[in-house]
Amino acid sequence: MRYLHTMVRVKDLDASMAFYRLLGLEETRRIDNEQGRFTLVFMAPPGQPETPVELTWNWDGDEGLPSDSRHFGHLAYEVDDIYATCAHLQANGVTIIRPPRDGRMAFVRSPDNISIELLQKGGSLPPQEPWTSMGNTGHW
Repeated sequence: MRYLHTMVRVKDLDASMAFYRLLGLEETRRIDNEQGRFTLVFMAPPGQPETPVELTWNWDGDEGLPSDSRHFGHLAYEVDDIYATCAHLQANGVTIIRPPRDGRMAFVRSPDNISIELLQKGGSLPPQEPWTSMGNTGHW
C-alpha cells in the first residue's frame, strides 16, 4: 500500500488554486471530465509530485451531493520558517486561525473551509511577536 493523494472538494477552483499557490504548491496534473462535468487539479510542493492534494471542482455546483461532502480533518505541510510563511499568507489576506505562538504549529483555512496545519521543520522556533500575543480566530 502507498499514499496517493488527499482530495478536497472546492467551490471556486481559481480561488482555491490561488490559496494553495500561496502555500507554495504548484499544479502537477489536471483532468477535465466532460461526461462527469468535473475538473480534478493535483497540486503538490515543488519536487514532491508524489504528495498532492487533489482539488475536485464540480462544474454544476454541489447541489444534490450528500450534506457531509465537505467534512474533512486537515492537510498538514512542513515549512522552513513558520513565521515567514504565516506573515506571507496574512499579507495576502489569509486569516491565521491558530497563530504559531509556540514557534511550531499554526492553522489556516482555505477558501473552501479546509483546515491547513503548518508545522515548523525541525524544532520549534523561539517565540516571536506578533504571533506570541495573537489569539485564535474561530476553530481549526
